Amino acid sequence: MSQGRQIMSFSAVVSLGIGAMIGAGIFALLGEAGAIAGSAVWISFLIGGVIALLTGYSLGKLGARYPSAGGMVEYLIHGWGSSLFSGGMAVLMYLSGLLSLALVAKTFGSYGATLVPGSPGWLAPLSAVGVMVLFVAVNLRGSASVGRVELWIVLFKFAVLLTLAIGGLTILKPSLLAPSTYPGASSIAASVAITFFAYAGFRVITNAAENVDHPERTIPRAITTAILLVMALYIVIALVVFGTLTPGAVSAAQDHALAEAARPVFGSVGVAAVAVTALVATASAINASLFSVTNVSYQMAKDGELPGVFGRPVRKSREGLLVSGFVVSIAAVAFDLRQIAVLGAISILLVHTAVHVGHLRLLGATGANKWVVVLAAAAAFAIVTVTLVDAAQTSWTVPLLFVAVVAVSFGGEWVLRLTTRRKLRTRVKH
Repeated sequence: MSQGRQIMSFSAVVSLGIGAMIGAGIFALLGEAGAIAGSAVWISFLIGGVIALLTGYSLGKLGARYPSAGGMVEYLIHGWGSSLFSGGMAVLMYLSGLLSLALVAKTFGSYGATLVPGSPGWLAPLSAVGVMVLFVAVNLRGSASVGRVELWIVLFKFAVLLTLAIGGLTILKPSLLAPSTYPGASSIAASVAITFFAYAGFRVITNAAENVDHPERTIPRAITTAILLVMALYIVIALVVFGTLTPGAVSAAQDHALAEAARPVFGSVGVAAVAVTALVATASAINASLFSVTNVSYQMAKDGELPGVFGRPVRKSREGLLVSGFVVSIAAVAFDLRQIAVLGAISILLVHTAVHVGHLRLLGATGANKWVVVLAAAAAFAIVTVTLVDAAQTSWTVPLLFVAVVAVSFGGEWVLRLTTRRKLRTRVKH
């Protein structure tokens, strides 16, 4: 054990992953995925969870062998070397993190607006920007309180959602969940990227690998435990929502469907309780994610993967915090929730695909099962493809935005390599 290293317990690491996953996932993405998969959305959450488990297996093995706060950037470098490809994927991962933050901020605004009867249309986007400004200011004051109460927030979120699930099961209408109400398999498949995004937060567990004893055992177990617990909760919640509300009612309350699901059981008090829980969950996720994004952008700036402005000190933080907060605020206002969710999901799935393919070159070092890693890579890439094809059938907006995000990632990486001559460096040796 290195001196000064803060050791996290198994339960603390699991709580970290659960907190990141439930940050906005079920609150925002249930309605968006449900608009595509309808009453079969529980199947989408099941498939998304299985893909998360496959991905978690691969990342867990990598995290155990290469325990580093660099997380997936570290794995990209080990798998692909200090190449334009690994650098571009690292930048894409950073941008997907900003999209995830925009999703959380947009969710905060949507649920905040439900607490104001007859709220004007501008209240939700204003709330989204307002909460970003607030937590940028908080993070500028330093990191002393970041994450201090995360365990209690996780317990609070779980308690409210569990109460909703149990109450909803008592008035469930099986006819609303009959297979005859399900859409086609293509619609279910097209929603999986969104439901997978609801699990994406588990990867923060790999960033804690330097702070646990016996990471080779602790990290894989923590990832699996966190995903299974969250998967069970997501599936039950999905069954409750679509087993108590008609698809039309869910669609009408798309951005805040979970709050509306509390109405049949607990009335307006339940709606308010879930909305407040969503505000607490999203606010804590924004706070923690801004802290994480600032650290990642600072490290990437040090390594030449982002412009030097991201690493310059401002008060007790870095200029990267201000840049990230500005980009997130613009995205939260400019795009609707589904566009942000789909774009963020396929971006991170593409990064996962690259990490898994790179992992195949490291099997001798990690001891991972080859076919599980192959399946993880194939599943992630298949969902990216299906989602893009489905999106293109209704609008080219998301596919074109995705091309733009990838182009910015690799174009920016190419320019940085030309101007700085710096290369990516691993923190853990082979």
